[in-house]
Amino acid sequence: MSDRIFAGVWLVLCIAGLFIAWQIQSDYSYEPVGPRPFPMLLLSLMAICAVMMLLRKPDTVQWPVAATLKRLLLLCVMLFLYGWLFERLGFTLCTTLLTFGIGLLFGARWWAAALSGVIMGVALFYAFDRLLDVTLPVGSWFS
Repeated sequence: MSDRIFAGVWLVLCIAGLFIAWQIQSDYSYEPVGPRPFPMLLLSLMAICAVMMLLRKPDTVQWPVAATLKRLLLLCVMLFLYGWLFERLGFTLCTTLLTFGIGLLFGARWWAAALSGVIMGVALFYAFDRLLDVTLPVGSWFS
């Protein structure tokens, strides 16, 4: 039953996303088809998968224990905070804090989580900003 609940919620979110994606307009044409087809294609494929999940024979699913659900909720909160603070703190600091939090969430020692967070934040910033030439925010608090 839980997979049908998930598929139903996912289908509603995909339909809402399709309505939002249909309204995407660009002031200038930087591609031959514009920015609309890519999100519409992805959301359509996800909606088809959600319908397939609704129509298939349900599996017996064991719900996770309360501790796992608590960790999932904390992970969702951390990802929300990552998106909310992304431009204020900048990519490097935000990614460092997220990696540190996820490391602690999955049982890493604090020093290992901190070290991996710093390495991940700096390395990913360098990879995206310098190697791939993707402009990332450095943080409005620091500029």
